[in-house]
Amino acid sequence: MAGLDHPIFLESIRRIREQLGETALNPLQQTVLERLIHSSGDLGIASLLTFSEEACESGVAALEAGASILTDTAMAAAAVVPMAKRTLHTTVHTLLDWAPETSPSGSTRSALGMKSAWFELATQMPAPVVLIGSAPTAMDVLLDLVRDGATSPSLIIGMPVGFVGVAESKQRLAVSGLPQIRLDGSRGGAGLAASVVNALLRSSFQRPEL
Repeated sequence: MAGLDHPIFLESIRRIREQLGETALNPLQQTVLERLIHSSGDLGIASLLTFSEEACESGVAALEAGASILTDTAMAAAAVVPMAKRTLHTTVHTLLDWAPETSPSGSTRSALGMKSAWFELATQMPAPVVLIGSAPTAMDVLLDLVRDGATSPSLIIGMPVGFVGVAESKQRLAVSGLPQIRLDGSRGGAGLAASVVNALLRSSFQRPEL
């Protein structure tokens, strides 16, 4: 870790662990939680964080096997790219590269971008890790595609922020049965969602066999 992280970050994590005390999380989950708290400055975020069974392990395995990362915003991609370059050299996409220039009537650029992006990227194996920090409409489209028979993502990091459509989209993800790391409530955002991917990339890079 010393080769990847600044001493100030390491001291921050030490203090976070001290304030958290004992948790029931496994080491990978603990790493994700610590990164989220570091990014948000909020120890209370722990009560909103949910992991599906072996979600972190699925994400790490996919990344180690060459899965790309698909983000919903350029901001999220920008937050992930430096860690991706320093660790597994993972390819990072943003669905806006597939989105129309203007928002269509009755939909969003993110929704159409996700549809087009997933038709192309879902052919990759392992399937991409998907990061949603801002666009619940994009997450809804992905859930619809998978429900209708499309390839499932290796992992969904479902943390859209806001008050319109966010709670409903997170609830759909919760009952989808897909591998997921989810932040319930209205909290979320590009920075928090990216911090989860960065935690997984860091964990992959630090595994003994690497």
